Amino acid sequence: MAQGVKRETRRGAAMAAPAPNLDVFINCPFDAQYDPFFYAAVFTVVRLGYRARCALEADNAGDSRLLKIIKIIGECRFAMHDISRTELSETTKLPRFNMPLELGLWLGAHHLGGADQCDKSCIVFDVVTDRYGKFISDISGQDIHAHDGKVDQLISELAAWLRQQGAKHVAGGKAILGEYEQFRKILPIICRNQNMTSDELKFADFNIIVTNYIADFIHRPAEPSEATKSDPAPSHDRAASAATIASPPAGNRRPKILP
Repeated sequence: MAQGVKRETRRGAAMAAPAPNLDVFINCPFDAQYDPFFYAAVFTVVRLGYRARCALEADNAGDSRLLKIIKIIGECRFAMHDISRTELSETTKLPRFNMPLELGLWLGAHHLGGADQCDKSCIVFDVVTDRYGKFISDISGQDIHAHDGKVDQLISELAAWLRQQGAKHVAGGKAILGEYEQFRKILPIICRNQNMTSDELKFADFNIIVTNYIADFIHRPAEPSEATKSDPAPSHDRAASAATIASPPAGNRRPKILP
């Protein structure tokens, strides 16, 4: 009897469905000008139940940067590509081709990779929808999404696309924008509680902070007290209050707020 139960247990474990791949590769410029879009994209990805990944997480001196990026692309089912940066560099007088290159790597993995790559899905952004044909005409026919150089538009378009992919936590662009703006206000407090300033944050730090913040104060349902049962506060208000209460005296240090 016991052996039969063990066999059934092993059989059930073998038949259990694998965990879904919710990794989203973010391919975009990494500079101060694009930072507001990058931080908003990471927040939106995590807010909807996915995991944000990008080339900045790769910090292994044993591999070349390109091999690190290829590895990350191979591990992600979803991707956001922003190919809007076409301006010439002020120092080199040349454009940056990293974003189109990584888009090409993604498309190559999707169309030429094995069975584990064929279900990849991505969204491609530009400033406007009809400009890309002038500098990367080989992807003509792709559905390009325009963010018009506006963070709120990027959040709205990205959130809508992620919902179509089967987002675990559903929310609209306007709601996410409000949550993100509240998060930005209290980020310096969160950083101070962890003995750092917001301008010291690396991608891995920011990703962890966003993930924990969203899990604790947005995805977790409120526990109403007697004082709030009749007029419960929004989750982001609870987060702000909690961060303020937990904050040590600020002293003379004032962390930089994200752009």
